[in-house]
Amino acid sequence: MAVSLINPPGLPEIPIYKQISIATGSKLVHVAGQVAWDGGDLATQVEQSYLNVATALAGAGATFADVVKLTMHVVDWKPELMPQVLDGIARASAKLGVAIEAPASLFGIVALDVPEHLVEVEATAVLD
Repeated sequence: MAVSLINPPGLPEIPIYKQISIATGSKLVHVAGQVAWDGGDLATQVEQSYLNVATALAGAGATFADVVKLTMHVVDWKPELMPQVLDGIARASAKLGVAIEAPASLFGIVALDVPEHLVEVEATAVLD
C-alpha cells in the first residue's frame, strides 16, 4: 500500500481520522470537490459527496485506502452540525465497506456554487 495513516505520540487521537498520512507512491491523484446533486439534508449530502469521491477515485484506479488528505467545505458551519457530518461519513463508510480515516480538514464557508449545495468534499490520493 502506498499510504500509511498514523497518530504520532504527542498529538491527540481524533476518532474520525488519523493525524498523519505517509505516502510512498509515485502517482498523485487530485479529486475535485464533490457535491450531492440530488439535494437532501446535510448528512445525506455528506454521504453522497463521499460516495462521489469514491467514484472519482475509482476512475483513477484508486480507493479510500489511497487517500492522503480530505477537505470538506460546509455552508454556514457551526459546531452543532458535527453530528450530521459524522452521520453522513458513517453512512458512506458503511456503503463502501471501508474506514475513511485520512487526515481531514473542515472549513465553514458562506456558500457553494448553487444554494442547494450544503457541502463539498475533495480528496488527494497517492498510488504506486
